[in-house]
Amino acid sequence: MDVSFLPAILLGAAILLLIIFFYYVPFLMWISAKVSGVNISLIQLFLMRIRKVPPGVITRAMIEAHKAGLKSLTRDELEAHYLAGGHVERVVHALVSASKANIDLSFQMSTAIDLAGRDVFQAVQMSVNPKVIDTPPVTAVAKDGIQLIAKARVTVRANIKQLVGGAGEETILARVGEGIVSSIGSSENHKSVLENPDSISKLVLRKGLDAGTAFEILSIDIADIDIGKNIGATLQMDQAQADKNIAQAKAEERRAMAVALEQEMKAKAQEARAKVIEAEAEVPKAMADAFREGNLGIMDYYRMKNIEADTSMRETIAKPTGGPSKV
Repeated sequence: MDVSFLPAILLGAAILLLIIFFYYVPFLMWISAKVSGVNISLIQLFLMRIRKVPPGVITRAMIEAHKAGLKSLTRDELEAHYLAGGHVERVVHALVSASKANIDLSFQMSTAIDLAGRDVFQAVQMSVNPKVIDTPPVTAVAKDGIQLIAKARVTVRANIKQLVGGAGEETILARVGEGIVSSIGSSENHKSVLENPDSISKLVLRKGLDAGTAFEILSIDIADIDIGKNIGATLQMDQAQADKNIAQAKAEERRAMAVALEQEMKAKAQEARAKVIEAEAEVPKAMADAFREGNLGIMDYYRMKNIEADTSMRETIAKPTGGPSKV
């Protein structure tokens, strides 16, 4: 075996052992904590590695809390929150910001908010700096049938105590939209709404729409109101068209019944004419029988023919000629 490579192998092994040692025993991190005034031992940093907890996250959070004057935070609490799936750095940032802004926020409350899926640091920032939410266009109809399209700006502030279990921005927007629709719908005409748009915001604001939400509504301002369609006229036109269609349907029904009745009468008339023709066909036979039996004479026959001719002549004279005769 060539021993010339032995020093290099030993040096590599020593470097590897040092890397493993400083990974599991973060000596430099311990020095940083001691310099910052944080009381934490090397053994605890080593045990954090064993517990799958990153020592850097816990140490930086403890240093930040210590420098901000939050000395009540303990390493065990931060480790427990990390193992529960929380964001340790975000919680500490929120606690420091709340402390500087004189907001009452405990570690238990902040961890509960963080584990609930909300950004507790952003909530603290929103408590200090309110947020403006623009509502989507809300369509409503006044009592005179004119459609109005309104847009509102809602200024909200986070309610720390309601962040756990409180409704979000979607609920605020839905309630504000419902309030705008109710306010415009109760107005006598659209002109009064256009003249006093602040009446909408005042009415909506008095309803306490932030109850049960994670926010506190500070103000509701109507940003824009546009006039839409004349819904009342449109409904009247649709009703008139519907009435027209119904009337046409009834008229068509009556016409169909009249046509059917006419066809029935024609059929009856044809049947009657057929019976008359049939009866007329029996007349010559009856006359022949009367001649044979001696009940009808020649003179009687001629008198009957004269009566028929005279009747035919009278009917011809009685018929209209279609206009004055020309001489």
